[in-house]
Amino acid sequence: MAQYRRKLPQLGGGAYITDGGLETTLIFHEGVELPHFAAFVLLETEAGRSKLRHYYRRYLDLARRHGTGFVLDSATWRANRDWGGKLGYSSAGLKAANETAMALIVALRKDYQRPNLPVVLSGSIGPRGDGYKAGAMTAAEAEDYHSEQISAFAGTEADMVSAFTLNNIDEAIGIIRAAKAHGMPSAISFTVEIDGRLVTGKSIQDAIETADAATDGAPAYYMINCAHPLHFEAALDPGSVWAKRIGGIRANASTMSHAELDGSETLDAGDPADLGRRYRLLLSAMPQLKVLGGCCGTDHRHVAAICEACLPQAMSA
Repeated sequence: MAQYRRKLPQLGGGAYITDGGLETTLIFHEGVELPHFAAFVLLETEAGRSKLRHYYRRYLDLARRHGTGFVLDSATWRANRDWGGKLGYSSAGLKAANETAMALIVALRKDYQRPNLPVVLSGSIGPRGDGYKAGAMTAAEAEDYHSEQISAFAGTEADMVSAFTLNNIDEAIGIIRAAKAHGMPSAISFTVEIDGRLVTGKSIQDAIETADAATDGAPAYYMINCAHPLHFEAALDPGSVWAKRIGGIRANASTMSHAELDGSETLDAGDPADLGRRYRLLLSAMPQLKVLGGCCGTDHRHVAAICEACLPQAMSA
């Protein structure tokens, strides 16, 4: 049975961290081949599952060291129908992969959770298409499409679902509705270009306000991921109602654009200490930020720097 599905602890007091760039860490640091950027293929073998456990433990150890909660996302960002089909997975195979991914992090929670260290299990969802290119789904199409993966998570111990790297507001609305239909709390994370806007040209404000209006404010909170703070900090209005709906940040370490990142054959890991300082500035203006982690190019060093820069302030907020 899900432990926190009825009441997510990160909506209360205290700070929470999460991991960094799973796929970029595995590819560039571990030398793992991930076809179509799909980490869930590692679940097929014990060797692959061992790599995932090793990856997660570095971050869980940070949470234990700093006495903070943790949001533990499954390795399933690509485990949906279209991407799974490219990898030869049937619907039944994808369901099994999502369930196996959740079982892996359920076991990790048992190893790490303490009364003062909640570990929230989140089913990770990615966009139907490329997170860097505009999608063309209606909300109804997105609800139908993503219901398959969300239904798989609903039958496990997952506490919530988190949808990352979204750039289509209608797709976000469909995911929110599908999650609500399956009784799953949701976090919705948009990505932006270097001008602080979605690739469609919509602002973060447009995205959050439109999604909230269409779903009666159903998401537990919103996030921003896969962009450097330089790309979005000027687009935020900390005192506004819509900005207060942003409960987490998973930024890139690199200041490169999405197009530059897509075409790069090397990893730009940026500056972990600088990223930590930028998170501290964001947190000082937006104390409701409770879930802090990284995205492409970040690893445990970046999240450690975020902890050093932010956690004392976050825990007293």
